[in-house]
Amino acid sequence: MNAQPAGSAYFFASSSEEPVTHTLSVIVDNEPGVLARVVGLFSGRGYNIESLTVTETEHQKHLSRITIVTTGKPMILDQIKNQLGRMVPVHRVTDLTDTGRPLERELALVKVVGRGDNRVEALRLAEIYEAKVIDATTEHFVFQVTGTSYKVGEFLDIMQHLGMVEVARTGVAAMQRGQEVL
Repeated sequence: MNAQPAGSAYFFASSSEEPVTHTLSVIVDNEPGVLARVVGLFSGRGYNIESLTVTETEHQKHLSRITIVTTGKPMILDQIKNQLGRMVPVHRVTDLTDTGRPLERELALVKVVGRGDNRVEALRLAEIYEAKVIDATTEHFVFQVTGTSYKVGEFLDIMQHLGMVEVARTGVAAMQRGQEVL
């Protein structure tokens, strides 16, 4: 008999399934409290949201798109998707990972402080990563880098050693490939 794990309000049977990362697109009514309800569904089950972006997508219909990147066991992710779909302000839940490899992009602003060789190296590496200088003085740069989360993460790792002092990331914006529309 399996006992309830310590620290968990939910009983989960042991499973050999490995956690997987999924990108969900959730179309919701653009009204107060909807985001809190959607996020509460994840936190209530003890799952972390790795990336979250929200924006109004259809002004006339008052609809917003919530893009969520999360990691979990397939069975639990299926439960979350089903429960999201049953929420009143939710119109559609699409697992972009299930539809193939989604197009995903993220933007980061990265402030790097330095002089001399570190400054030159930061500029050289920024060029390789196609990062743009959007602000500069004699002692700092602010770079804008866009791409996959992996590319942004690599850029941040490199800049960490060259004087990075501040980062602002947008989170993942994702869309299904092909002509199909959500």
